[in-house]
Formats: sequence, structure tokens, C-alpha cells
Amino acid sequence: MSGPDSFEEYVAARRAALLRTAYLLTGHREDAEDLVQVALVKVVPTWSRIADDPEPYVRKVLVHESVSRWRRRRWREVHTDQVPDAPVEAPAADRIALQRALARLAPRQRAVIVLRYYEDLTEAETARVLGVSVGTVKSQARDALARLRADSVDTVLA
Repeated sequence: MSGPDSFEEYVAARRAALLRTAYLLTGHREDAEDLVQVALVKVVPTWSRIADDPEPYVRKVLVHESVSRWRRRRWREVHTDQVPDAPVEAPAADRIALQRALARLAPRQRAVIVLRYYEDLTEAETARVLGVSVGTVKSQARDALARLRADSVDTVLA
């Protein structure tokens, strides 16, 4: 079944998992929700072709859109001294640590770490999703893990 019903069923079944992945890619709940929405909108035109196994394609769109959004936004980011009026829900300490650690990585490295270690994809599957070679996945993962290790040592010593 590859009609609108299967798309709706897919979204209903996978929305929470897609949001978790998007959150790890973006570091912000609102950005993650926007990212999932944009990715799903981009997937709709190809749904009939990918309906049998949509997960790899949807992940690829999520990652590519996340990198594109980061590139567009990094020059327009504006810092403010004003605190928002609404209280912000404080996440657990490990979620904050994870968010900070991932935020220090380059978008491509972050995507590799999320897909390899959070989504538990193989190196080949990660390479396919990102549209890069397995060697690139290995080197990006190696560099990202080295940076995460160095940051954790710096944090402990500080």
C-alpha cells in the first residue's frame, strides 16, 4: 500500500523517533519539530516510490535538510540579552550534556554520530544516507569521537 493512508500511518508510527533524531541533529526541540515537518513535506512527492522502505530516504532528507538549515542560519543568528517570558522546561543533566557535546561538532560529524551510534546504522547504511563513502563516515566518526573525548577530558579537568 503506497497511498496517502500508508504515509499517514508511517508518520503516526515514526513521528517520535524522527523527532528524537531531529533533536539530536539540531539541539533544539522547536527546530527539531520544524526539521521533521520540512523533511516529511519533501518526502510526500516521492512517497509512492519509497513507501516499501521509507526509513533510509527520510533519514537522508532529515540529515541533508539539517545541514542546509545550519548553513543558512549560522550567518543570521542573533544573540540577545533578554530572557524569554515563558519558563523553559529544564531537560535532564545528561540530555544537556549530550546537547552541548553534539553542538560542538560540525554538522556532518554530528550527523554521522547520530546515525551511527543513536540510530544504530552500519557504516555502509550511514554512508548511503549521507551520500558519502564508507571511508568518509569512518573518518568523520573518528574525528568526532576524538573531539568528544577531548572535550570531556577538558570538562573533567576544568
